[in-house]
Amino acid sequence: MAYAPGLLGVVMLDTRFPRPLGDIGHPDSFGCATRQCVVPGAWPCEVVGSPQALHAMAPAFVHAVRQLAAQGACAVTTSCGFLVLLQAVLQAAVPTVVRSSSLLQLPALLRDAAQVAVLTVSAQALTPAHLLAAGVPAARLGDVVVQGMDPQSHFVQAILGNQDALDLQRAQAEVVAAAQLLRRRTPQSPALVLECTNLPPYAAAIEAATGWRCLSLLDDPVLRAAIATSSAGAAR
Repeated sequence: MAYAPGLLGVVMLDTRFPRPLGDIGHPDSFGCATRQCVVPGAWPCEVVGSPQALHAMAPAFVHAVRQLAAQGACAVTTSCGFLVLLQAVLQAAVPTVVRSSSLLQLPALLRDAAQVAVLTVSAQALTPAHLLAAGVPAARLGDVVVQGMDPQSHFVQAILGNQDALDLQRAQAEVVAAAQLLRRRTPQSPALVLECTNLPPYAAAIEAATGWRCLSLLDDPVLRAAIATSSAGAAR
């Protein structure tokens, strides 16, 4: 398979909400060339709220991953952290690196920390099954401290409601408040993992308010290594 130097494939949910810089759907967020493939009918509320619906859509997500790999992507990621439930299936479909969720960074973080904090779009929907799929050992599930956004917040209504408008200042205030609450609950966590790929636009504000380093798919070391290796190979 021929790879396009530094090309990252992004499997996208079927959305219409705005995607500011930092959001995985913004073409400049990764600082490298990206190619998107939308999975029609993959609505945010179903992917997040219904594991059954997500598993039923697995063939469509596999098709998208294969399409991006065939188009030369050196690595493939997704626009929703809840797709970690399909990580094994998606990775098995292609030889290309697939990183479905920022939650895949949890096992490495837990090796050096007593607890790790996670900010998610929905604490109710993020289950132990998602963490296990991310590689978190069963014995360490209790060491992952999860904080969800308020279901009635503007941010959640815009994202899970798939609305066509998003007030960035209002959303930022809500996200920072949730992160501060989590900081008080988990002061010893070395970093904050942002499950939702729509949260990184507010990472700088979170870091300023909490002192935490935010980790998202934009920071995933496996993705970054694949992009760097592909780019370096093309330069030789």
